[in-house]
Amino acid sequence: MLGRQIAGAALGALLVFSASGARAAGDALIVGNGEYSVLDRLRGANRVLAAAGPLEDAGYDVVQRVEADAEGMREALAAFLDGIDADTDRVAVILSGRFVHHDADAYLLPVGADEDAGPGATVTGALPLSAVMGALAAHPGRAILLLGEGDAEDAAGPLLRAGAGPLAPAQGVSVVRGAPAEIAALAQEVIGAEGPALVAAAFGRGLTVSGYAPRDMTFPVGTEATPPAMPQEPDADVRDEATGATSTERATWEFAQAADTEAGYERYLSSYPDGVYATEARARLGALRDDDPEAQAEATEAALGLGRDARRDIQRDLTLLGFDTRGVDGIFGPGTRGAVADWQREEGFEATGFLDAAQVGRLDGQAARRQADLEEEARERRAAQEARDRAYWEETGAAGDEAGLRAYLERHPDGVFAEEAQEDLDAILAERRAAAAERDRADWERARAEDTVAAYRAYLEARPEGAFASEARAAIAAREVPSEERQALAQAEAQEASLNLNGTARRLAEDRLRALGLKPGEVDGTFDDSTRRAIRRYQDARSLRVTGYLDQATVVRLLADSLLGSR
Repeated sequence: MLGRQIAGAALGALLVFSASGARAAGDALIVGNGEYSVLDRLRGANRVLAAAGPLEDAGYDVVQRVEADAEGMREALAAFLDGIDADTDRVAVILSGRFVHHDADAYLLPVGADEDAGPGATVTGALPLSAVMGALAAHPGRAILLLGEGDAEDAAGPLLRAGAGPLAPAQGVSVVRGAPAEIAALAQEVIGAEGPALVAAAFGRGLTVSGYAPRDMTFPVGTEATPPAMPQEPDADVRDEATGATSTERATWEFAQAADTEAGYERYLSSYPDGVYATEARARLGALRDDDPEAQAEATEAALGLGRDARRDIQRDLTLLGFDTRGVDGIFGPGTRGAVADWQREEGFEATGFLDAAQVGRLDGQAARRQADLEEEARERRAAQEARDRAYWEETGAAGDEAGLRAYLERHPDGVFAEEAQEDLDAILAERRAAAAERDRADWERARAEDTVAAYRAYLEARPEGAFASEARAAIAAREVPSEERQALAQAEAQEASLNLNGTARRLAEDRLRALGLKPGEVDGTFDDSTRRAIRRYQDARSLRVTGYLDQATVVRLLADSLLGSR
C-alpha cells in the first residue's frame, strides 16, 4: 500500500535537512506535464519548474523538462541518472502530470502520446517511477520524491489503472503526494534553508506524506559535515500504556499540532474519530473555524462533496457568465476562487471565494439561462440567414442552370442549398465533359493536371469557347485570391494546428456540428470540405471569426454548447 503515513519512531529524530553548512553535491529531476491537449489541460502541473532555481542555489544539479513527450522524458531521466556519481550526497525528484499504474510499477504519462495506444505502448513511452525510486533509495535520509498527480481516467484500462497507485517508499526515502497545483505551491513555500518544516506544510495543504518523515525536515534536503544517523522505523505499531495511543496515532496527532491547521486536525479525526486526542482535536478545529469566516465558508463548500465533474460544471458556468477561471479542469485554484468571489460580489454575497448549495444552484440556473439566450440568438440569426439564403436561391440556383448555380454558390458557399447546388453544377459539368470533343478534353485535362493559372490561361487562349472555358475562368478566379485572404486562411490553418487536436477532440467537434444540423459529413476525426463548411456555418451563426478552421474561441464555445446546451 501507500506505506505508513508517519512512523512513530521518526518523530524522535529532530533532524533538520537543510542546505546550511558545508554544501554537498546533489542531483534533482523536475518534470512538469500539463498541456496534454487543448481540451485536456492539467492545471498547475508545469508550475513545479519554479523549484529549479532555488534547488540550483542550494547546490543541486537540476535536470528539468516541461510538457515533455516520450523522447524528452527518456532524455531527462538518462541525464539525471548519468549525473549521479560518487560525489552525489542528496537527491530530489519532482514529477507532476498524469499517472497510471499496474501491480508492479507506476508511470508518468508524456505529452502528445496517442490516446488510442494500448497498454504496452503507453508504458513504453512513459517515465517509470521504479527508475527514479532506485536512485532515491541509494541515498537514505537525503532523498525526496514529490508527486503532483492529475486524473488519468482516459488512459486507464484492463491492465492499467489511473493514478500512481499504492507506493511503498524505500528505507529513508520521503514521499509527498497530492494535486499538481498543491505540490507546486508546497515546493515554492518550503524550498530553501529558511523554509518551514516540510511535513507540517504538506499536512497543512492536505497532502499525503509517507516513508521517511522526521517532523523538522526541511526542503531541499542537505547535509552537514557529518551526516546524522538514520532512525530505524519500527516493525510494529506500539501502544503507549500511559496514554493508550499507538505510535502512529501519536505521530499523526503531533503533526496536527505542529501544523495547527484545519486540514491537520481533520486528517487526525478522519483516521481516529474516537482516538485518545479526538476531543482536543475537535475543540481546536472548532476554534479555528469560529475565528475564520473564510474557513467556515470553506467547510461549507467541503460538505457539499463536489467531485471533479461537478467542479468542472461550476467552472464552465462561471466562464459562460463572463468570469475567467483560468481553465476548466475541475481544480479550484486561485483563478477559480477569484472568479467565484467576483460572481459573489456581483450577486451581493460575501466574496469568500467558496460556494454553498444555494449559490451553486443559482449559478447553475444563471448559466443555463445564458446558454438558452445564446442558443436563441444563434437560432434567430440562423433563421434570418436562411430566409435570405432561400430568397436568393429562388432568384438564381433554383432554375438549375450553370450561371444561376455559380451565382448562388459564390454568395452562399455554405448555404442551405450549397450541397444541392454543387451536385447540380457537378452534373452539368459531367455532361459537358462527356460531350466535349476528344482534343478539347485532352487540352483541358492537361491544364487540370498542371493546375496553375498559366495552364488555365493557355487553355482559354487556345479554346476561348471550349467546353471547359467557364471552369477554367473559375479556377483562375479561385487561385487569384487577394494576398490578404491567403494570409488570413494560412493564419487560421496555423491556429488550428497549434491547438494540437487529437482524434477524439476532432470527432467531438464533428459530432456537435452534426447535432446542430450543420452537415459536417462523416464523424471520423478528418476535417474535409463538408466539415469546413459546417464550421463556417457555426462561426457565422455565432458572430465568431468565419474561417472554417477551429480556433480557441470556437473550441471553447463549441465545448460549452456541447456540455451545457442539454441542461
